Amino acid sequence: MLFSEIIGQERIKADLRRSVAEGHVAHALLLTGREGVGKLQLAVAYAQYLSCTQRTATDSCGICPSCLQYQKLQHPDLHFAFPIVKSDSGDVCDDFVGNFRDLMLTKQYFGLEDWYSALGVAGKQGVIYEKESSEIVRKLSLKAFGGGYKVMIIWQAEKMNATCANKLLKLLEEPPSGTVFILVSEHPELLLSTILSRVQQIRVPGLSEDEIVAGLTKQTSPANPMQLKDIAHIAGGSYLAALKLADESSTNKRYLNDFIALMRDAYTIAHINDRQKKADALQHIREWSIAISDNKVGREGQKAFLQYAQRQIRENYIFNLQHPEMNYQTADERAFSQKFAPFINDRNVQQMMNELEKAENQISQNGNAKIIFFDLCLQFIVLFK
Repeated sequence: MLFSEIIGQERIKADLRRSVAEGHVAHALLLTGREGVGKLQLAVAYAQYLSCTQRTATDSCGICPSCLQYQKLQHPDLHFAFPIVKSDSGDVCDDFVGNFRDLMLTKQYFGLEDWYSALGVAGKQGVIYEKESSEIVRKLSLKAFGGGYKVMIIWQAEKMNATCANKLLKLLEEPPSGTVFILVSEHPELLLSTILSRVQQIRVPGLSEDEIVAGLTKQTSPANPMQLKDIAHIAGGSYLAALKLADESSTNKRYLNDFIALMRDAYTIAHINDRQKKADALQHIREWSIAISDNKVGREGQKAFLQYAQRQIRENYIFNLQHPEMNYQTADERAFSQKFAPFINDRNVQQMMNELEKAENQISQNGNAKIIFFDLCLQFIVLFK
């Protein structure tokens, strides 16, 4: 991977290149930051830059034998460790490294959920087990194939269990000559303090909205520039979050329509005196509860809607503060909030969030979806009163 292929992070790239030019290559780095800002990509690009035989002041050459191997993530001096779930398929990272390479080459930006889905273990929690420390020691004790640097990238380093982490302490402090560790973490506070004391930490910041828009423009289908700007704002500096928002735009539109229907009917029953309008709204609520409980949506879809509704309640409450920069909504969501936001206030916002969270928990526990959603509607009628 070339530095030029990574979105933004120009300051970090310059610092990494400078360390090579000045001969101050740290033997152990820790790249930290939120999911989707390019930490793993920077680690691979830096490793390629170290091994490139024709590197320039700005990037790897991309054409030397070393770079060609790096483009396939198959350089013999590049090693990966990452969380796995033990199974019949294997119990060390090398048993799953093909899956990891495929995911990196196809998605480039991905998170833990994407990785677990690629392994077919969605819903489970991976670990970097004790046995991996022995594999790491073995690999790094070998002579470098190309006579240059050996690089060990530990992705999601906080997932190392305590035994594995402790067994790597000596190696991190005194690695073999020409060895570079690059740890990548979203939660460095979960790492052992003895690990943190042995690495040079680099904080990778969130991307700017302009950088995210530029990346989306290149990688996604043509879209309204304002829509991309909204997505970039909501993503909060994470390119991965922006990609997911772009992919889910049609789903989120459906969630918005369901949210609007729930809010309007609950408000109508609570405040409108016309008996026919109340009766119509109650019938709409019954139909809405049945529709959203349909098996085609599934429990994951129902939970996703409830999470979306929680976000909209929060955003509508913030909307009242009159600070647009604090609002993370699309143009359609903001259009609805213009009139709806005043009805979400200190008197009901916490209770509404509690009811949505309770419904989500009940759905997770396989409760009757029709009853749960109809009861949620009734609770919102009371809260609007």
